[in-house]
Amino acid sequence: MAVKKSELYSSLWASCDKLRGGMDASQYKDYILTLLFIKYVSDKFKDEPYGAIVIPPKSSFEDLVALKGKKNIGEEIDKLIARIAEANNLTNVINNAHFNDEAKLGKGQEMVDKLTDLIAIFQRPELNFKNNKADDDDLIGDAYEFLMRNFATASGKSKGQFYTPAEVSRILARVIDVADCKNKNATIYDPACGSGSLLIRAANEAPFPLAIYGQEKDGSTAGLAKMNLVLHNKAEGEIAADNTFSNPFYRNDSDDDQLRQFDYVVANPPFSMKNWKDGLKEFGRFDDYGDRPPEKNGDYAWLLHIIKSMKNNTGKAAVILPHGVLFRGNAEETIRKNIIDRHLIKGIIGLPANLFYGTGSSLYHRAGQRTCGRRNGHLYD
Repeated sequence: MAVKKSELYSSLWASCDKLRGGMDASQYKDYILTLLFIKYVSDKFKDEPYGAIVIPPKSSFEDLVALKGKKNIGEEIDKLIARIAEANNLTNVINNAHFNDEAKLGKGQEMVDKLTDLIAIFQRPELNFKNNKADDDDLIGDAYEFLMRNFATASGKSKGQFYTPAEVSRILARVIDVADCKNKNATIYDPACGSGSLLIRAANEAPFPLAIYGQEKDGSTAGLAKMNLVLHNKAEGEIAADNTFSNPFYRNDSDDDQLRQFDYVVANPPFSMKNWKDGLKEFGRFDDYGDRPPEKNGDYAWLLHIIKSMKNNTGKAAVILPHGVLFRGNAEETIRKNIIDRHLIKGIIGLPANLFYGTGSSLYHRAGQRTCGRRNGHLYD
């Protein structure tokens, strides 16, 4: 029988109640989503020799259940998750939440009771994914994003940046015509991927699987993105945990000094980032625009990185930026004039207020064919 989303969401949110008090939403999301991941992959891939995720011996959700009530439950949970991480090359990806952390989970019996109750919630029938058909797999992905949305709301302005609302993600994918893709070797990239929701929604618009690439500076959030890919049956997607400006992970295979270029780029980068130049490596991203992005505002730095990351002639991109990119003067005015003179922008779409957690109105510019030089692709700003 199909699982009702309302029941699934209720159980997942109840698990959050067990962790409130010792940490805020920006922290307990890592615990809940890690357990969600372990439960899902155990149900789907245990005893499956060719599954997307390997479940080593003594590392399934049933083994977690066997830890309930034990004095060393936190330590043993960490070990179990570490075994799955090691078996799947996911070390420092899925094991960023520490279940033996007394500062967050309490000491002694308090920790034992809290983790025992938490595991019990994941034993509920509505969180049983063993018999789900392939068509139902998006149910757990949707549940994942339900949690991300609620965590973003609870976290407030400074903690909600890891999530792009689904409606906005779909719009960005549609304006760059991902659905019309004809190249079965096409690639899609997000240089500030957060939890991966934008990247996944955009890839879902394609008529066939795209090669997915993302980069996220925060290690724990990069881990969420990788787990999100697995939950959406996109385990082959790559997520790099590093700084896009100081160490862009994706380079040209034949020339490590050049950035890799992609068929599609989508991004919702941090607005007005003040420390974007820390450890900066150039890679020619800011050449030939008359000036450089200001040191204390990274909006145009992200935009120029995206331009550099688009494939020659055919690349398309969409990026969300604040309204200020349209009006600010000095260096940004010079860069903006160069972008316009090169006919990079096909259109600008203003988004209504309150779409993003902790922010006012935002916008993205739908940009068009680049008619000068050899890079005659598309840009969406």
